[in-house]
Amino acid sequence: MSRFQDPTDCIACPRLAEHLANIRQRDPDWHALPVPAFGSLDAELLVVGLGPGEKGSNRTGRPFTGDVAGELLYPALHRFGFASEPEPLGADHWANPAMQLSNCRITNAVRCLPPANKPTTAEIRQCNGHLREELASMSKLKVIVALGAIAHQALLLAYNLKLKEFTFGHNVSHALPDGRLLVDSYHCSGYNWRTGRLSRESFEAVFAGVKSHLG
Repeated sequence: MSRFQDPTDCIACPRLAEHLANIRQRDPDWHALPVPAFGSLDAELLVVGLGPGEKGSNRTGRPFTGDVAGELLYPALHRFGFASEPEPLGADHWANPAMQLSNCRITNAVRCLPPANKPTTAEIRQCNGHLREELASMSKLKVIVALGAIAHQALLLAYNLKLKEFTFGHNVSHALPDGRLLVDSYHCSGYNWRTGRLSRESFEAVFAGVKSHLG
């Protein structure tokens, strides 16, 4: 089985590559490249988000750091033993270099920041090949948590499964053909948090279930 290599130099989507080049010119100290996954390919848990936030991982270079989403995700991972610390950022507000993940990997359906945070269908499909390769390289993977409907759809695309047979819903689980378990969650975005669609308790319930499943 080949080992997946993060597409950190990918420029396959011209619109995204141009957008990132403009950001690097504007803010030379920002990452502003395809964001690599965080955590080991040997993990049993894979968390899949949509894509980088402009002032989040597009800036820091690590998924779910620098924006509100990480303020829900990393404490939840820490509570159930998947992260060494609850704080995703260091004192200088960049990705915390001391943080380590345990038996967990975090990736995104789209690796590059899209303009207006809206990837096109073609861009999602183009990046899906990377997700498919990543899944194939995780030989110990047992549970996949999809954060949001687009991540859910991207995973089904990677498996060549039909959307109508796997309905998205918060803390809803689906058995995948390879024996893995897909667990859906509302995205831990600031919008979902502020509007009350997602609470810390309902979000952490997802990972409590994951922990129980993994034993």
